Amino acid sequence: MSVNDWVHVFAGFFILASVSLGYWISPCWFLLTAFVGANLLQYGFSKFCPVASILKKLGVSENRRGQ
Repeated sequence: MSVNDWVHVFAGFFILASVSLGYWISPCWFLLTAFVGANLLQYGFSKFCPVASILKKLGVSENRRGQ
């Protein structure tokens, strides 16, 4: 999987987890959902993603294998 794929996995996981925690534990968890959404929005304009930077430093490939 590429960096882009992993970023989508992380974003999806954190959105689903924070919505679940917000529903069952405390509405304060919805702030995490808002943070992830804001990060995705700013990525659309700036093309900077902190998670992608970390994954690249860990050696995750930027391209899908076989393409």
